[in-house]
Parts: sequence; structure tokens; C-alpha cells
Amino acid sequence: MRQLADYQAHIDQFKEANVDIIALSVDPLDKAKEMAERVKATFPIGYGLEVPRDADKVGAYWEERRKIIHATNFIIDADKKVRQACFATGPIGRIVAEDALCVLYKEPRKGKLREANNQHRRLRR
Repeated sequence: MRQLADYQAHIDQFKEANVDIIALSVDPLDKAKEMAERVKATFPIGYGLEVPRDADKVGAYWEERRKIIHATNFIIDADKKVRQACFATGPIGRIVAEDALCVLYKEPRKGKLREANNQHRRLRR
């Protein structure tokens, strides 16, 4: 839910870049609608993905026990080529909106991911 809220908070920047945001969920329609309302999503949220069938189509990690697909993010360019992908195996590992925008604008990574990497380097010293 945090990731949806993050992308919604940056929706104007994505629109300026002529970028569409689409989210997908294993949730049924009623839960997907509730989630969309909670984050005030103005982008489409697909629902009812099936585990493992739909997860396997994109190479996403999934859990049979909880019937979930772990977060999987793609940035796809106008030529329908994957520019960036992130496959989570648990609760960590998402492309945050700020980093997605950096990829779209071909700017150096200056978003949260870079901040986290810099902090990690400082801790290792």
C-alpha cells in the first residue's frame, strides 16, 4: 500500500513525463477498490491475479501458502522494452517513485536508493 501511495504522491511528475502507472494485485475487486480509495489512486489497479499462473508469466516470486505475488516492478519504455525491473522476494525491494523518475529522465540515481547505498557504505567503513 505504501508503494501505491508513493506513486500517487508523484503522479503529476509521471504525467509530465507522459508515463502511465498501472498496478496489479491478487486481491479480489472489492479489496482492490478499497485499497485504491485508501491511497486515492488515480491510476488503474488490476485485480484477481492468480498464483502461480500470473506470477510465472512475469517471473515474479510468489508464495503458495499465502497466495501472494511478491512486489515486481517494471519500467517499460515507449518501444515496449524493459528499462528497469525489480523482483522482490519479501517485504523489501521496490522501485520507489523518485528512483523511477530518475530512470525515466536518465538522471544519475539520486533518489532514495542512492541515499540507502550511501548510508550502507558509511556503515561499512
